[in-house]
Amino acid sequence: MAVISMKQLLEAGVHFGHQTRRWNPKMAPYIFTERNGIYIIDLQKTVRKVDEAYNFIRDTAMAGKTVLFVG
Repeated sequence: MAVISMKQLLEAGVHFGHQTRRWNPKMAPYIFTERNGIYIIDLQKTVRKVDEAYNFIRDTAMAGKTVLFVG
């Protein structure tokens, strides 16, 4: 089961990316489309990557390792 749903991401506005003139080419696989000069992020891929990150952090913590969040 997903840690977060597509509906929650959509309601939070996660799908809105940067303006099309300010983008990183490494993000191309995660861009769904472009609308009104703004990239729309692919939420299906976002849910998968959030789950991958969650599982990695969970497994790391369960192994007794330290996780440092910087923000």
